[in-house]
Amino acid sequence: METWKKNLWVLWVGSFIVSSSFSMVIPFLPLFLIDLGVSKHIELWSGMLFSSAFLAGAISSPFWGAVGDKYGRKPMIIRAGFVLCVIYLLTAFVTNEYQLLGLRILQGLLSGFIPGSIALVGTNTPEKKVGYALSMMSTATATGNIMGPMLGGILSKIFDNRIAFGSAGVLCFLATILIIFMVREDSFVPSKDSGSIVHTFKLAANNRPLIIILILTMLTQFSVMTIEPVLSLYIIDLGHNAKDASLVSGIVFSLVGIASILFAPRWGKYADKVGFHKILLIGLFAGGIGTLMQLPFHNIYWFSSIRFLYGCFFCAVFPALNGLVVRTTKPDFRGRAFSLNQTANQIGGMLGPLVGGVISGVWSIHSVFWITGILLIGTMGLGYWSQRFAKQEQPSSPH
Repeated sequence: METWKKNLWVLWVGSFIVSSSFSMVIPFLPLFLIDLGVSKHIELWSGMLFSSAFLAGAISSPFWGAVGDKYGRKPMIIRAGFVLCVIYLLTAFVTNEYQLLGLRILQGLLSGFIPGSIALVGTNTPEKKVGYALSMMSTATATGNIMGPMLGGILSKIFDNRIAFGSAGVLCFLATILIIFMVREDSFVPSKDSGSIVHTFKLAANNRPLIIILILTMLTQFSVMTIEPVLSLYIIDLGHNAKDASLVSGIVFSLVGIASILFAPRWGKYADKVGFHKILLIGLFAGGIGTLMQLPFHNIYWFSSIRFLYGCFFCAVFPALNGLVVRTTKPDFRGRAFSLNQTANQIGGMLGPLVGGVISGVWSIHSVFWITGILLIGTMGLGYWSQRFAKQEQPSSPH
């Protein structure tokens, strides 16, 4: 098997394991707070636990990207894997909410397994296969996000949340061992640039297509995450009681992931032929229309069908953005470029749920769907306008 293919499959498995370990414990953090004896301000603590890791990750990603460009992406993936292992294992032994918050901040500051894996795949894959490879990587996280909550729920029910955290740590350790022995980073050229974050931002600021991609990433993630905190409430509005809503919400969330697994590789192959920019515009436009189309349907089966259809198209967006990062950067800056893209993603992920919750509280849940759909179409408009700067479809220098 060619090295790039072997890397892709091993990193796919590693990213799937890490994504599963993340999603098998993070959704249950509010329940873990109750186990720790927290009885007041649980919603506030839950919000802080979620947002703190996003914020810490947004701050630290450029630093780790610079280190990766200097010493290699594989060492950064291994570092992040061992960090996740230790943090999850320590989380299994926390005794209060302050220790839990501290570990969540450390997780945000020190992790970066999946962005590092994407950067390595983007740098060590032949140019004509980049779209396919990056789309495959997106299916790894989609599959993990489907399997993780199911596995975490089973472990929490049979044992308890501490066992789930401990299991997540062991899974991350196994994924890291896999990377150490089976991934090979060929043609790595250490960056001669200054590794400072200020210098990284200066270089990025001089790359206008990259700046536009970062803005598109932030807006897209922000738009999608506005719906996250209200989807379960919307399902209650459709006539399900609170107990059933958790199960139905899980199924509805999974439908988008299943659509991604089925269709993302097809979009990736198509992007290699027609260009990432066209695929990005199709995905954003269909995502916006698909979000608006969810509003008229007050039957859970029709609503679920539209969510699945939305997922079939929207799964093209983030691999296309990652592909454009590859197209707009030189190999010796690519680790920093992907880390900046991760920062943009984290900022969108942190702000989206906060704004979605506020909009839902002030107006209604329906208004969140309206605003998300319009935002995605507006983001598509920005992407279309940005084509005037599009050096992005010019292949970067070969490895």
